Amino acid sequence: MSDTVTVSLPSPRGPKPVTVSYARVGTGEPLLLLHGIGHHRQAWDPVIPILAAERDVIAVDLPGFGASPALPEGMTHDLPTVVPLLGALCEALEIERPHVAGNSLGGLLALELGREKLVRSVTALSPAGFWSPVERRYAFGLLIAMRQAARRMPVPVIERLSRSAAGRTVLTSSIYARPGRRSPDAVVAETLALAHAEGFDETLRAGTNVRFTDDIPTLPVTVAWGTRDRLLIRRQGVRAKQIIPRARLVRLPGCGHVPMNDDPALVARVILDGSR
Repeated sequence: MSDTVTVSLPSPRGPKPVTVSYARVGTGEPLLLLHGIGHHRQAWDPVIPILAAERDVIAVDLPGFGASPALPEGMTHDLPTVVPLLGALCEALEIERPHVAGNSLGGLLALELGREKLVRSVTALSPAGFWSPVERRYAFGLLIAMRQAARRMPVPVIERLSRSAAGRTVLTSSIYARPGRRSPDAVVAETLALAHAEGFDETLRAGTNVRFTDDIPTLPVTVAWGTRDRLLIRRQGVRAKQIIPRARLVRLPGCGHVPMNDDPALVARVILDGSR
């Protein structure tokens, strides 16, 4: 079951209400989960049952993705807007400095929340922002191609492809190393989420000049990278370790860019270990 919360954020035209959709389950210390561009909070479904046994898990649809509407006119889908929004969300939910785990764009947001000292630990799975210019152009080109394919494909075709492991490979092999493991319903839902993501284009544009360059010396930080990540190649994890020297750098053997479905038990263990 999902819920929504509306917070007020400053804008050049005065305060604006922003609504965010989220799902919350489990008990323990709070853990915020942030998905990647074009995805939705259901990306975390394979690991949530494991995490919820030890954490109060809050999985968020970022603005303009999943069930969360795009930001109001005059507000930009960029880090200076979305990071304070996530801080305001935690305040509205009465969560003080949660642990945070994020994937891709969500990993970059998690690191930014850590840099701003709004969280108590960070786990970043294949985070954006550690790319070279060539690697960024490659990743953005692949994301745009995935988005265009999802938007062109009729729903009956998506549904038909999702019914076989080979079809799920066609739809999702750019982000999963083991696409056959993803359920047909989940593949249909995430393909449609990518096609309908209102915030996709503006979020991608805002990322053009983004690099994460600051150390986070005061918090526990884990950076984990799938060995079969085809979108953000794993040498970017080495760069992350150079920028955040105290971070724990973890290999995720056999995992792709969105590792939660490729190896839920491993990913859940990495998140739990990183959020002690």
